[in-house]
Parts: sequence; structure tokens; C-alpha cells
Amino acid sequence: MSKGRLEAFSDGVVAILITILVLELRVPQGGDWEALRPLLPVFLTYVLSFIFLGIYWNNHHHMLHLADRINGKILWANLHLLFWLSLVPFVTGWMGENHFASVPAAAYGAVLLMAAIAYTILENAIIAEQGAGSRLAAAVGADVKGKVSIGLYVLAIVLAFVNQWLSDGLYVVVALIWLVPDRRIESRVNG
Repeated sequence: MSKGRLEAFSDGVVAILITILVLELRVPQGGDWEALRPLLPVFLTYVLSFIFLGIYWNNHHHMLHLADRINGKILWANLHLLFWLSLVPFVTGWMGENHFASVPAAAYGAVLLMAAIAYTILENAIIAEQGAGSRLAAAVGADVKGKVSIGLYVLAIVLAFVNQWLSDGLYVVVALIWLVPDRRIESRVNG
């Protein structure tokens, strides 16, 4: 089965999600800098979510570039990932509008956690189809970054009920971990 439709569909969904994110930003009421202050939490959450969606889009692209073929399991695993990513605009708005309150911050982390798990499932489905000796399997290795990210998400969800700023800080840390394209995969794509 060709991977072209999977890539095109996934790219389209991510583009729509980014569009929905920006549409959630409201125009300030007033013409001075002070009018922007109430929008700052919403804007900061938007920036973080935009970065996360960009990271997923970028790494998804690199991962699929290493796949020679796809099967039904990969299609469903990809749809599973897209489901969790589709919730990002909702939790982004909720957390931003409520100034990083505990429950919305935990929900934000839960969606990111489930997206990370779904990405891992997709990655494993591709490796299973391509074989243990595939370029993707070699590139991913033990997937330490993926496992660390999942652990940090779990910790951030718990911390949301203790200190939401620490929780939000961990979300930023995970984004920073992944902000640079995954060199393990990029080296296989370029090699």
C-alpha cells in the first residue's frame, strides 16, 4: 500500500489544527498595549501548542519518509495519533482562557501524553511492518527521547495539582527536547 495518501491526509489534518489554533486567538478590546495583557496566557499557550503540532508534523514526516510501505495497522495507528492531536486546540483554549489553572493544565498534559503514546504506537507499527532491521528501527533505537517525554508528561500532569507553573515548565522542557528535528531519523533520511 502506498504511503502518499496517509502523508497527505495527515498533513491536511495538522494544517487544519494549526488553523483552528489561530482562530481561537481573539482580537484585543482596546488599542493600547494594556489591552494585550489579558490575552497573554492564551497567546503563550497558543505558541506552545503551535510548537508541539509543528514537532509532530516534522517528526511524522521524517518517520514516514523512512517507511517503504504501510498496512492497515499503520493507518489505524496514524488515525489514533491524529485523534489525540485533534484535541490540542480544545485543551489549548481551555488552559489559556483559565490562566494555566490546575485541571486545564492537567488535561493539556493528558492530551500531550496520549499523543506521545499514540506516536510511539505508530512508530512501532511502522517498525513491525518494515522489520527489525529497517532504517527506522536503527534510527529510533531504544527511543530514549520518547520514553523521557512520556515520563515528563506524567510528572507534569501530577504537578499540575501541586504547582501548575512547574507543570507548564515541564511541557516547555519536552518541547525543547523535540524542537530540533530528531537527528537519529534525519541522518537515515539523508543517508
